[in-house]
Amino acid sequence: MASLSIFTSSLSLLLLLSLSFLFSKEAAANSLEAQKQREFDYFAFALQWPGTFCRKTHHCCSQNGCCRPEPLTWFTIHGLWPDYDDGTWPACCSHTEFDIKKVSSLLPTLEKYWPTLSCGSTSQCDGSRGSFWAHEWGKHGTCSYAVIQDEYSYFSKALELYFKYNVTEILNDAGFFASNAEKYRLGDIVAAVKHAVGATPELVCKHGSVQELRICLTKDFKPRDCLIHSVAEDNASNSRSSCPRSVSLPSYEPLVLPQDVSAADSAGIWFS
Repeated sequence: MASLSIFTSSLSLLLLLSLSFLFSKEAAANSLEAQKQREFDYFAFALQWPGTFCRKTHHCCSQNGCCRPEPLTWFTIHGLWPDYDDGTWPACCSHTEFDIKKVSSLLPTLEKYWPTLSCGSTSQCDGSRGSFWAHEWGKHGTCSYAVIQDEYSYFSKALELYFKYNVTEILNDAGFFASNAEKYRLGDIVAAVKHAVGATPELVCKHGSVQELRICLTKDFKPRDCLIHSVAEDNASNSRSSCPRSVSLPSYEPLVLPQDVSAADSAGIWFS
């Protein structure tokens, strides 16, 4: 019995060492692939305003956050993006595939605060189509290896930043709420976020509505001014990324997915 116990313990230790070696080898390979593109300079933490996205929703499916019974009245995460100071960014730095099992413990929080706002699948680095999370990990997460080493850490760090810099709460406290009737001064929104976070954010607008708000961070996750500040123009139609002097945070009426179409939805059929 003693010999069997020793053999079992030795086998377990050997398996642990083998797994450790494999994970270390994978991390080293990913790091080498990431080094093919120069190391990034800072992070852009991109948040999207569902009201602006969801107003254009014409088809519903179970994965689309715009189709939930209650409208999303808070900023949701778009992604955590390694960027360069010259306005460009690295992309698709390794071939590490997204594995949803690695973030299984985060799924309820991801579903609420990092949902996809469309029904279609998203382009992946290898030219295939896949989930929104897979896209963000493959295109951006794999380029953060100098700071973030694995998939779980990428998504958990983004959630940590979301709650640490709660932009929805910051704006609500300053008197900015979802509304189809109110217009807010762009400078007042920027000032409210800058006061709370300690750095100037970047805003992206579409047709006079806030579409995204980005907080820029150093590689040790301290706020820094975004290099490309929000553009205040009298005519917002000049560019998708330009914002007029007064902007809206629109609300929307969700298209609710009928309860009896889940099977058809699974087959990829859209309903309008």
